[in-house]
This record gives sequence, structure tokens and C-alpha cells, in this order.
Amino acid sequence: MDPSTAVSTSAGISLFGFAVLIFLLLFLIAKWKWHVFFALIVPIMLFGILPGVQLNNFIDAFESGFGNTLGGIGVVIVLGSIIAEALKHTGAIQVITGSMVKLVGSKRMPLALTLTGFIIGIAIFSDVAYVILNPLVHSSARAMGVSIAVMSTGLVGALQLTHAIVPPTPGPLAAAAIVGADIGKTIIFGSIACLLGSVSCWAWGVYVAGPRIKTQGSEEFAGTGFVEDEGRKLPSTLSSYMPIVIPIFLIGTQSVVSLTFEDDTLIRTIFSYLGWPVISLSIGVWLAYRNISNIADRTNARDKWVEDGLRTSAMILVVTGLGGSLSAILRGTPAVEFIATAFTDYGLPAILLPFVLGIIGNMITGSTTVGVITAASLSAPMLGTLGLSPEAAMLSGASGSVIIKYVNSSYFWICTSLTKLSVSDAVFSYGGATFIGGIVSFAAVCVMWVSGLI
Repeated sequence: MDPSTAVSTSAGISLFGFAVLIFLLLFLIAKWKWHVFFALIVPIMLFGILPGVQLNNFIDAFESGFGNTLGGIGVVIVLGSIIAEALKHTGAIQVITGSMVKLVGSKRMPLALTLTGFIIGIAIFSDVAYVILNPLVHSSARAMGVSIAVMSTGLVGALQLTHAIVPPTPGPLAAAAIVGADIGKTIIFGSIACLLGSVSCWAWGVYVAGPRIKTQGSEEFAGTGFVEDEGRKLPSTLSSYMPIVIPIFLIGTQSVVSLTFEDDTLIRTIFSYLGWPVISLSIGVWLAYRNISNIADRTNARDKWVEDGLRTSAMILVVTGLGGSLSAILRGTPAVEFIATAFTDYGLPAILLPFVLGIIGNMITGSTTVGVITAASLSAPMLGTLGLSPEAAMLSGASGSVIIKYVNSSYFWICTSLTKLSVSDAVFSYGGATFIGGIVSFAAVCVMWVSGLI
């Protein structure tokens, strides 16, 4: 650490400030129900008045951390939010669900819904996606004669896993930017971990939780379909997938090409541009825009998508920037090196630290997005000492951020109220699914880390 740019050179004061900052952050959200923006910025400002803190360096770290983080990812988060709005309004979610049913068969609807959650959770906030699919969950449960928990648990878990782990969902996208992870690698290896976790959620619902829960699907949704949408013409299956698949393909291919081709080769130059997330997600927005069947509606829809996307992404942008500021401030103190060194001195696997931070952040705040960003912000300054790659740290923290989903989570209450489960049944079914899914995803991340893939 360069003394000329250090925020503080006192290990004792830095450790005290670090502990107070984390306590206040979690206390203000959990106890006083403050918005995460104020819960982040107030402890950061209080850190700046600690004895021995170099105020000029503190301000420089805050501003550079905020600006550098958003400079690399801000536009991408907005574009991802616009794609999510487009998928919701054009009926692409219904079409994707229908394709999954055709793939695995209508008799395996719980698996079809789980795979649907795995795909659309990459692009859409989990609570929004579940609200859209809820009528199908009820009608399918009644048609198959199974409990609502059998039908919904895999979907609930899969939506939450991809929401936390796989970019370009805003939370993991922001976390990747904070730790400096390669987005393409994060998508590729995060998808592998998340698919395994999603399948475990499905297994938990079908074989463990579901059979023990007797709540049936509501008659209100009997016979509800998902291909029809108030008579509106829906996009084709290919067109529905393209806004999600094409950006992910371009970003992932760019990462692979950068590893296999020399600098200045034509193919590397092409994919360096096409795989730049700003370009790839802009292509995704254009592909989603083409799915509007009524030409007269295109202008109004485009304006609405942009406005809704900006509104949705505003909180993520601010929290991401503050997460970058927090990380930059902590990096300028001896505290993070002390913690990381102590962690490794006890012989604990380095990859366990961001995982635990993700669990704590989500467990206290109830927000997966806050959990994954908090884990990234706190672990980023320690990566050098821990010997941990940015991709491994980000995926580890993201896996931890879904481990505990219970009554302090808005997503838990949305799924519980829509499926009409009792709180105890929902904790067992949905809390159990995210717990198992997070553990399996983390285990997959550990295997990839030990193997040297990330």
C-alpha cells in the first residue's frame, strides 16, 4: 500500500472502522429498514471522520471508486434492464416456457418450469418473472394433480440462482465490475454452476419438499394457458430466445477468442468489439424491439421500455457505485490485508471468504442483489492477499447470496403469497431449495477453482 495514497495507515483504527461500517450497514437495513443507498453512504461518510484517516485520500478513493465502477458497467446495467422489460411485455417469457414444455414433455412440468427459470432469470428480475408465470404454476399443478410446492419450488430456486449468479442480470453484472471479473468467463462458468444448482432445486421440490406439502393449485387459475396472451400475436421461439442468447454468445465468445487468438488478428478484433457488453446488449435490445408485432405500437413501447429500464436500474447503479467506493476506501487501509492474512493463516480455503460474506449480506438484508454486491465490495480489496481470481470471488459470493431466503426477503413473500403456502411450508420448500441450490452452485464453483478454470 502506497503511504501517499493510503486512506489510513493505522491497522487498529482501520479494523475498528471496518467493523463499525459493516455493523452499521447491516443494522440500518435490518433494524431500521433504511434504503440501501442511505445504509451504505452514511457508514462510509462516518468512516471518513475517524482519527488518522487522510481526508484527501479518502475523498479521492470515494470518487474514483464510484466513477471507475460505473464507468465500466453503468450503460450495460441499463441495457440489461431494458431487455428485461422487453421480454416481459412482448410475451417472450410465455414462448420460452412453451419451448421448455415441448423439450421435456408436459408430464415433466416442474422440470420445464425449472429450466424456464434458469433461462429467463438471466435477464429478468426473479420476482417479476415469477409473477408472470404464477398462473401457469397453479393451472399445471391442478392438471397434474400435484401440490403447488412440487410445481413451483424448482422455478422459485432457479429464478433466484440465475438472478444472483449469471450476468447480465444487474446484481452479478455489478459484482463482476467491482471485483474486475471477466464477464464472459463469469457467464460461462456461472451458468454451469447455476444449472447444477437449479436441477438440485427441482429435485428438492419434486422428491423432498413437495410431497410433504398438501396445498393444491388455486381453482382461480384452472385451465390458464401461457401461449395465448389476450389475443396478441406472440414472437416465434427463435425470436424470443435471441435477445438473451445472442448477447451471452457474443460476450462468451469474446472471452474464448481472447484466450485462443493472438493480438491484432482479425477475428480477435471483431469479437473484441462485438463481445464488448455495451455492443452485445445493444444488439439484444434491438432484437427484443423487433419482437413487437404491431408496427404502430413500436414507438410507444420503445419509450416505455427505456423509461421502465432506467427506473429499474437506478437503484442498482447507485448501489454499484457506492460498492465501488467502499471497495476503493477499504483497499487504501491495512484492514483488508490483515483480515485476508488472518483468514489464510488459519488454513481456511480462500474461496470460502466471499461465500460467507454473501451469506451474511443476504441473510441480514434479505436482498440477493445487495448480498452479491456487498460480498464483491468487501472481498475485492483482499483478492491479491487471498490469491483468489476475480471470477472465483464473484461466483463464490453470488452463490452465498442465495443461501438464506426467508421472511425478510421480498422475493420469499411474493412467491409465498402467490402460491398461497403457509409461512412454515414456504420456508421448508423455498428456503430449502435456495439453500440446497446455493450449496450445489458453490460446490461447482469450488471444483472449477481447484481445477484452475477460474
